[in-house]
Amino acid sequence: MEIKVNFLDNLRLEAKFDDFSVIADQPIRYKGDGSAPGPFDYFLTSSALCAAYFVKLYCQTRDIPTDNIRLAQSNIVDPENRYKQTFKIQVELPADLSDKDRQGILRSIDRCTVKKAVQAGPDFIIEAVESLDADAQALLLPSDTGSETYIPGKDRPLEETIAKLSGILANLGMKVEIASWRNIVPNVWSLHLRDVQSALCFTNGKGATKEAALASALGEFIERLNCNFFYNDQYWGEAIGNAAFVHHPDERWFQPGPKDALPREILDRHCRKIYDPEGELRASHLHDTNSGNVARGICALPFVRQSDGEVVYFPSNLIENLYLSNGMSAGNTLAEAQVQCLSEIFERAVKREILEGELALPDVPEAVLARYPAIVEGIRGLEAQGFPVLVKDASLGGEFPVMCVTLMNPRTGGVFASFGAHPRLEIALERSLTELLQGRSFEGLNDLPQPTFESQALMEPNNFVEHFIDSSGLVSWRFFSAKADHDFVDWDFSHEGEDSTAQEAATLFGILAERDLEAYMAVYEELGAPACRILVPGYSEIYPVEDLIWDNTNKALAVREDILTLHQLDDAALESLLERLDDTQVDDYTRIATLIGVEFDENTVWGQLTVLELKLLIHLALQQFEEAKEEVETFLQFNDNTLERGLFYQALNAVLEVEMDDELELADFEVNFRRMFGAERLDAALGSVSGEVRFPGLTPTSLKLEGLDKHLRLIDSYRKLHAARARAAGIAL
Repeated sequence: MEIKVNFLDNLRLEAKFDDFSVIADQPIRYKGDGSAPGPFDYFLTSSALCAAYFVKLYCQTRDIPTDNIRLAQSNIVDPENRYKQTFKIQVELPADLSDKDRQGILRSIDRCTVKKAVQAGPDFIIEAVESLDADAQALLLPSDTGSETYIPGKDRPLEETIAKLSGILANLGMKVEIASWRNIVPNVWSLHLRDVQSALCFTNGKGATKEAALASALGEFIERLNCNFFYNDQYWGEAIGNAAFVHHPDERWFQPGPKDALPREILDRHCRKIYDPEGELRASHLHDTNSGNVARGICALPFVRQSDGEVVYFPSNLIENLYLSNGMSAGNTLAEAQVQCLSEIFERAVKREILEGELALPDVPEAVLARYPAIVEGIRGLEAQGFPVLVKDASLGGEFPVMCVTLMNPRTGGVFASFGAHPRLEIALERSLTELLQGRSFEGLNDLPQPTFESQALMEPNNFVEHFIDSSGLVSWRFFSAKADHDFVDWDFSHEGEDSTAQEAATLFGILAERDLEAYMAVYEELGAPACRILVPGYSEIYPVEDLIWDNTNKALAVREDILTLHQLDDAALESLLERLDDTQVDDYTRIATLIGVEFDENTVWGQLTVLELKLLIHLALQQFEEAKEEVETFLQFNDNTLERGLFYQALNAVLEVEMDDELELADFEVNFRRMFGAERLDAALGSVSGEVRFPGLTPTSLKLEGLDKHLRLIDSYRKLHAARARAAGIAL
């Protein structure tokens, strides 16, 4: 995490990180103003707060109330060395708390992250730099030992890969940092890598070593930049929407045909049968969500059809709505990227077939596992912690290069089926295991869902989406049957020799061709590392094709501008906005940030705002009290919002009750309403009902997105990428 410090008046300082600002000062006796705690006070406080957090976490997971739990920290200073201190943390627990939970709470405090960081003794690097915005990739690089570490499946040494990919990010002007490492069992490493200036741009890497995990995270970062995945669902603003290009320099824009028909130039006959089987797909369904530039038409990106080399244009909207990150990769060579892309496509498609078909898989024999002692050591590490592990062949009788490692948690009854794919069985197996533990602690394995015999729940589209995102979806009990639906096959799709990776890519393309599946590929090399995206219509989608019509992200185009200019709308425009919100058929509990593709600070009212609350506030502004009252009651009953916002709506509900009852007068209740809700909340509620206050809590904004720092940082990140593409293509922006 990068913390930037601003020097304010006198000795006051401001530390800024993410969406937060912290002010520090010094006591008056030290020439400060005493307006805020000092830096060292914050340091001391952090360990007490961290300890309390772990107590709260322990209690919440066991439904233990914390009302009667108190925690305090004292700092004992060594008289001979003031920098040597003893932190004494005491916790007062209720008398009726069991001995087991007493010990559990004390152990939870021992897990305090601040405590562990202090005990480990952090290292400090202090240096002068020409610019704080210069690259910070040096901390990512392994020490220069002159060694070259090759691992199976990679065409270059890890050291070279890390240096090259780090250099690409530095050249883009992006500073990235490793936010966390995980290594809870032998030979299984993972890390969380993120953009310092926009934490929404992040990836997770995994591997058998630290270096392999770092190379994985950097490769994923490059692939997602190339495919715009970090910015997928977001509004990119008017400037980019009207630029020489929006997504990629080779994009083309097409106007709708007569009666909103699909332009003839997009997709091909094969794709249209898959994406528009009933002839219901219209051109307006494919307008670009990111630019919001409907007048410009449909933005489409070129992909090469692998069966004959023809170029086919795919609407950016279609890709965004159906594929998420499936089928994208970067590599040391294009062939390496292709193998990774296709492996992931098979992994997800086979996983879906197994889970939805409730198939039982064969166990991998111990003799086969013994060939891979490092993997076995990791599995034994999990089992030593009380987690039984099943290692399964997911190749469906040797047809696909897929393996599966499944973890069971007897403490909670939860299970986690992790899949991995690669032409080499060893790599597929290693990926299954490292994926299983990516970013997870042992405690995190307590949140796994329980298996089910309910077939319908397994078939829900959202269950597959959950499996795609973090493998946390439901698994059938039939999956655990000892009677397998296929025999074990000791498969091997790998090749040896100088062009082995290219041959492996050809083999994987061949598997698709054998099943009459057409693959379309786009290659991106302008950033300095080969990356590609492969689409296999009818096979590699994550979301159902029907979403293009019924749940398209470009629903935002109907309401985005009016929502962002809400405070400027007159009554007629507000009525129209209400109608369009209803027409979108978006769930009332959808966040407005998700609907319109704008990132708000989640600590603000905008950040928590749902469609339901927006409708409520519009009805209130229109003085439509019956509708507003009904929605306030729904909000209070079902909406999970901040305590402050909940209290405001309690006050508003009480005021509306009185206002709508002819026999009651507000003057008779105002004094006690103020005592109950406070003057500020009640004034906001009274003003909302009288019409003097419109949209309480929502600060004015516009299409310029002023004040929305979180979103602007994300767009600044995209501007760096956009500018690099323009330079590579010789386009003036």
